[in-house]
Amino acid sequence: MEPCCLSRRFVVPHIQVVSRQRHSQLRWAAPHHYLFAAQDTVAPLVIAELPKAQASLPLAFVATGEGDAVQYVPVAVLGLAPGKNLFVAPDGRWLGAYIPAAYRARPFLLANTPEGSQVLCIDEEAGLPGGDAGAQGQAFFTDAGEPAPTVANMLAFLTEVQTSRTATAKMCAVLQQHGLLQPWPITVQTDTGAQPLSGLFRIDEAAFNALPAEALLEVRQAGALPLVFCQLLSMQHLPQLGQLAQAHAQAAQAAQAQAAQAAQTSVRTTAAGELDLEFLNQGGTLRFGA
Repeated sequence: MEPCCLSRRFVVPHIQVVSRQRHSQLRWAAPHHYLFAAQDTVAPLVIAELPKAQASLPLAFVATGEGDAVQYVPVAVLGLAPGKNLFVAPDGRWLGAYIPAAYRARPFLLANTPEGSQVLCIDEEAGLPGGDAGAQGQAFFTDAGEPAPTVANMLAFLTEVQTSRTATAKMCAVLQQHGLLQPWPITVQTDTGAQPLSGLFRIDEAAFNALPAEALLEVRQAGALPLVFCQLLSMQHLPQLGQLAQAHAQAAQAAQAQAAQAAQTSVRTTAAGELDLEFLNQGGTLRFGA
């Protein structure tokens, strides 16, 4: 984890390679909220996390690249409109039962070097405590100069995610090769009416069921069957987006009403403005604390 050059796409002032020279006297802190993801409409996923993700999140695919270079990536669908993640509460709490791996590593990330290797980096803007850095957060290195256990664990986690991402890309390529991905035009009902979504793809179930034996064997040997089934099963969670949108809208209205009343009476309460998530408990399978 010594310093080395980053590829140009990672040359960002606050993204720095973790090194003894730069970080031995500093400490890092994980975020206590998910407001950093509040504007994400989708979150990328890898095959290793799909079994857990599909149990509570609607999953889809998005296309990257153009022309013959188009590739597909599995994602969790988190919102109905650009710039709004419905799974992040106004106070930063995560409202779902599963948190995508892309968010759990923050403030660390892996970056590619021009030599083709990867190095552990940190978003210093998000991960270095302010004030007395020596008294806050966790150490990067031990007294012996070795990576601290938490940092080593984070590197191992990110490495595992990257390995799974590579495998996921190969699986998606096989699905694409056999024409198993189709556009997924979605319309979700909210309290303001029908909300259309575009740019998403799903498994073409009819095409999958019609696969000849040889093609189905290729999909199975590529390890892509869990990807197929997880995406199809997850579509049952799509109505939850509309319900979350209504909960956010009602909370915003209650907060506005509370602010107006407070301005008139100078009396503040704590109940108004909180998200009503009781609908998540219906069915007896999901439970969320206040």
